[in-house]
Amino acid sequence: MQTPNMVSSDTIRTRFSSAMSAMYQAEVPQYGTLLELVVEVNRETLEHSPTLRRRLQAQGELDRLDVERHGAIRVGTADELATLARLFAVMGMMPVGYYDLSEAGVPVHSTAFRPVEDEALSRNPFRVFTSLLRLELIESESLRQRAADILAKRDIFTPKVRELIALFEAQGGLDDAQTDQFVEQALETFRWHQDATVDLATYQALCDEHRLIADVVCFRGPHINHLTPRTLDIDETQRRMPDKGISPKAVIEGPPRRQSPILLRQTSFKALEERIRFEGDTAGTHTARFGEIEQRGMALTPKGRARYDELLRQARSQTAGLDNEAHQRVLEEVFSALPDSDEAMRREGLAYFHYHLTEAGNSARAVGKTDVQTLIAQGLIEAQPITYEDFLPVSAAGIFQSNLGEGQQGTYRANANREAFEEALGAPVTSELALYAERERASLAFALERLGARLAE
Repeated sequence: MQTPNMVSSDTIRTRFSSAMSAMYQAEVPQYGTLLELVVEVNRETLEHSPTLRRRLQAQGELDRLDVERHGAIRVGTADELATLARLFAVMGMMPVGYYDLSEAGVPVHSTAFRPVEDEALSRNPFRVFTSLLRLELIESESLRQRAADILAKRDIFTPKVRELIALFEAQGGLDDAQTDQFVEQALETFRWHQDATVDLATYQALCDEHRLIADVVCFRGPHINHLTPRTLDIDETQRRMPDKGISPKAVIEGPPRRQSPILLRQTSFKALEERIRFEGDTAGTHTARFGEIEQRGMALTPKGRARYDELLRQARSQTAGLDNEAHQRVLEEVFSALPDSDEAMRREGLAYFHYHLTEAGNSARAVGKTDVQTLIAQGLIEAQPITYEDFLPVSAAGIFQSNLGEGQQGTYRANANREAFEEALGAPVTSELALYAERERASLAFALERLGARLAE
């Protein structure tokens, strides 16, 4: 049980994410430029859209906008993943969702560590998309064994951070001084290391199999490979990136621009070519780290997600080789089959919504038997789309591929293995759909209780 001098996990998470952002900005200055651009676009977007401002305010998302980040790392072993799970638990971040990226040619499977409670998300929704390398997908037995041997020799965590994780678990929290130590020591796992742990020949052999494998295996730690601020207009941000000296990837990943945004749209600037030293004092270069931006829309129900996946499949067969403008036109045409209003998405059961009482609803009592639509029409409750807090495997793979150099579309077949991932993690991953469904159910139940209302069967 926490004692009064313990720092909350929300505060630890905020301190860590702030320190991570400062570290990455120092290591990758262009990321700082990207942050400035996103702040500029967000400010202008809110000035021109009072409706959007009101929605974000009602959902408690306006205050979190400037601190919102997600990062991504890739680890090589089950032990590394399991220890990361304990490290993120200190910050109140749980594994949510299972993502098989082998279906898009990337030899990893992943989860997202993030807060799950509404209040924690409103304080700081820091997320880290965490991927585990799948050595079993490497065809060459000798190369697979070489990679395993290299990974077995490293420890990506400092002794002090291991000690602090154990202390947190034993006493239920950390005090202020221990929190500062934890943040400082945890950052070392995510820091860039210019020295490779292998010789050039080994690095090249792993690169030839897949550049991501070399990125995971050949360094002392996983190094954060990008941090991502949230923009309210990703199309405008992408358009302005070249004016800031930033070279964006060719196309925006995910759904098209819509009046009622859905799921997640992502883009990035191209990975930096960074000088490294191999064993034997051989100089070389490596590309892995980049800057990304995202725009988040509403979370879709299983029915809505099935529609999305099918429309995306149709669109992808028509967009190969197109520039972003043409790519978006095709997406918009294909996705015109999906309703583009909050109300239509709600009525058709395609998205999750948070229900809350209006001012009139706060004054009403003993409504009796009714239905949700009547309560909305009477102005007693309001439905706001629940923001999608998670990721999309095809989009994530598209970002990875665009920053791994030419010719990196892997030949791995879709090979999901959630059971093996959870065994490595040491815990089950939480279903993101279950979290959204419970939030919708709980918000409606609370509103009905306050109104003294019950739904007609």
